[in-house]
Amino acid sequence: MNLAAFEAFVKVMETSSISLAAEQLFITQPAVTKRIHSLEDYFGVKLFESAGRGIQPTHAAHSLLPKVRTWLNELGEIHHTLSHEQTQVQGRLKIGTSHHIGLHHLGEPLKNFVQCFPQVRLDVHFVDSEQAHEQVLAGELELAFLTLPPIGDDRLNYLTMWNDPLVFVASPFHPLAQQTQLTLEDLIAYPSLLPAAHTYTSQITLAEFEKKGLKPKISMSNNPLESIRMLVSIGLGWSVLPKTLVNQDLKQLDLNLDMQRQLGMVWHPARIQSKAAEELINMMQLG
Repeated sequence: MNLAAFEAFVKVMETSSISLAAEQLFITQPAVTKRIHSLEDYFGVKLFESAGRGIQPTHAAHSLLPKVRTWLNELGEIHHTLSHEQTQVQGRLKIGTSHHIGLHHLGEPLKNFVQCFPQVRLDVHFVDSEQAHEQVLAGELELAFLTLPPIGDDRLNYLTMWNDPLVFVASPFHPLAQQTQLTLEDLIAYPSLLPAAHTYTSQITLAEFEKKGLKPKISMSNNPLESIRMLVSIGLGWSVLPKTLVNQDLKQLDLNLDMQRQLGMVWHPARIQSKAAEELINMMQLG
């Protein structure tokens, strides 16, 4: 049984989509389907059924998932240990990244990495920054690229790589977009669309309001940031977004407030690092 078939199965379960699984595994959709079928033939069970335009996991798939995850994690630990004991850079490297960083910052660095180390099988998981942070702490990811938390964990190592300015935005036809020299007091009169309260971006934003004893009127908490951008663009409220996401459908509000979030890399120095992880960390540190 091919290890790649189990990895494809887990990815399809995580994304609920053959196409998204193929995109994140950097293979074609027919390749994912073939790997799933090989598992079904091996176990003699049906793992997925058609449901409209999508797929629906069967009871057998739900039963298999935790066992496969445990086995892959244990196998990963073996790979990490053996990789650490040899000089050759090879094997599976499981990393996490937020969607924003993966789409806007990581393409070129990861392309350079896989070209330098073709024997490494890069396993990229797109997860929220907060979830990635916890998974690095738990040893489920070797390292992650994320929005760095306002207060770090002493057990982890952090490397700041990108400054990401945050700006207040609204649709061009929103009443706030027509005003100048706005204050936070002006904003609380209108509904806002902010990331979920547990996200680092939301924590940074709400801290500015708390400094003045204010609380914004949150009509909706949404994630990811691209979804918020669309909802703001149709006039459902104001929000705070990375400046890199501001396009012609949005108007940056005239507010004299400097907010930054830091994007970077996190890893657990006390855990055994594979040679592949060490090389990626070194490459990112050198810039």
